[in-house]
Amino acid sequence: MKSKTNQIIIIYIVISMFVATISHKLLQPFISDSNHQFYTFTKDILYIFLTGIIFKLILSKNDTRNISIFEKLKNTNDEIKESNEQYHIVAKATSDTIWDWKIQEDSFSWNKGIETVFGYKEYEVGNSSKWWFDKIHPEDSIKMSVKLYSFIEQKTENWQDQYRFKCANDSYKYVLDRGFLLKDENGKAVRMIGAIQDITKQKEEEQRLKLLETVIIQSKDSIIITEANSIDGNIPNITYVNPAFSIMSGYNSEESIGKSPELFNSPNSDYEELKKLIAAIQNKEECIIETISYTKNKKEYWVRFSMIPIYNTDNELSHWISIQRDITDEKKQEKEKEQLIRELTQNNKDLKQFSYITSHNLRAPLSNLTGLLNLIEDIPIDNPELKEILYGFNKSTHLLNETINDLVKVIIIKDNPSIKKEAVLLQDIFENVFNQLNFQIELYKPIIKINFEKVSIININKAYIESILLNLLTNAIKYKSENRKLKITITTSEIDDTIVLIFKDNGIGIDLERNRDKVFGLYQRFHNYPDSKGLGLYLVKSQVETMGGTINIESEVNKGTIFTLTFKNK
Repeated sequence: MKSKTNQIIIIYIVISMFVATISHKLLQPFISDSNHQFYTFTKDILYIFLTGIIFKLILSKNDTRNISIFEKLKNTNDEIKESNEQYHIVAKATSDTIWDWKIQEDSFSWNKGIETVFGYKEYEVGNSSKWWFDKIHPEDSIKMSVKLYSFIEQKTENWQDQYRFKCANDSYKYVLDRGFLLKDENGKAVRMIGAIQDITKQKEEEQRLKLLETVIIQSKDSIIITEANSIDGNIPNITYVNPAFSIMSGYNSEESIGKSPELFNSPNSDYEELKKLIAAIQNKEECIIETISYTKNKKEYWVRFSMIPIYNTDNELSHWISIQRDITDEKKQEKEKEQLIRELTQNNKDLKQFSYITSHNLRAPLSNLTGLLNLIEDIPIDNPELKEILYGFNKSTHLLNETINDLVKVIIIKDNPSIKKEAVLLQDIFENVFNQLNFQIELYKPIIKINFEKVSIININKAYIESILLNLLTNAIKYKSENRKLKITITTSEIDDTIVLIFKDNGIGIDLERNRDKVFGLYQRFHNYPDSKGLGLYLVKSQVETMGGTINIESEVNKGTIFTLTFKNK
């Protein structure tokens, strides 16, 4: 720049001297005084040099100012270039979505984050603020817009807000948006640059933590959180207690935090259980114990005490969570239950003993009575009243004998839950049953259909299955309908490893809506028959279940009954 100024001055001086010389030569014929001519020429030369110097000073000053301005412009351009380079580097390096809003022009530009984070294609992204606002969730849009424009009007520099932003797949992500406002020399907002950060996972975690906090606070169980490490082999000190703990123990949070839960131990606490808990803590294992604790008022209560280790992201133990439940009532009920079981067990033993004694003591006189009745049958009796009395007496004796036999069977079943099973041919069993009921069958002549084609052999206790079928056939005959001929159908089938035996009749049926829960009960009668003992179905169910089977009933009044028996074929 300096050399260029010197060149201009030299050119100026040379041209000026050339003009002065030419002028002097041209004016020489008109000036006769030589001294005056020399004086004029010298004066012109000095004037040229003087103006050249002045001109140089002016140009030098302008050069200095221009150099300063040039340096400032160069520095500004360098800063802008560096800033733009940094902007592009940050835009590429960050996972945030960076946006640039020229407010006066309503021109909007986005970095690649709008594509990578939200899934929009380049041609789908709008270049105005309207596109931005349209993607904000309707529930957040008004609130966010009001806050943003209020911020712009107030001309503060920094702004941030949280809202939901729509993705290309129509889902929404929670975002944290931060903006910086640029103003002109008059303080007018002209530009705003911001960065949108995806905080969906953080927001979901916050919501999950709030939910967990609500659960902990509202929980009826006592919950405490302790430090990770214990001191001197004790349970680690408490860092948090929920309201339920204060209600259960009587200690508020200030009285509990910083203390070990051993503070609540009672002299009657189970120290073996506490040793088990300490060992689990040392081994960093989950543990559950039951022991006695003290309330603040020194009142004892039973507590179920668990300790669960909590690990951080580095898989390091950070805390223990203890869930405690007051089980005082539960323990009381357990004691009452144990006492009740002992009493019932003893009563059961007494009843069995009574049954044995009764059946044994009744058998001898009953046998004598039966024998005497048999002798009387050989004596001719002409008195009809006496004959009727003896007939009733004989029938009652027979029913009493059957009742005692059934009671003995029930006692034997209850005393012998495990029975011997064998492969039994069902046809043989039914022949024995029919022989025993030959008189009733000949008398009422029921239609009996038997189908053992699918299953003819079953692995079962022979005596029990014979007793079961005898009872079911006897009941079917006894409770037949007077309005139609008795029909009995017996079929078997096999489903997987299960044998199904179906016994069906068209008798008078049972009202199951009223009696379903009592059908297989002891001494339950559903019809006003004088010789009903109420033992048959109870005995059938006991025998079926003793053999590992099940029995179900379907019945309808005046239509009939279906018994479904299932047995495992093993």
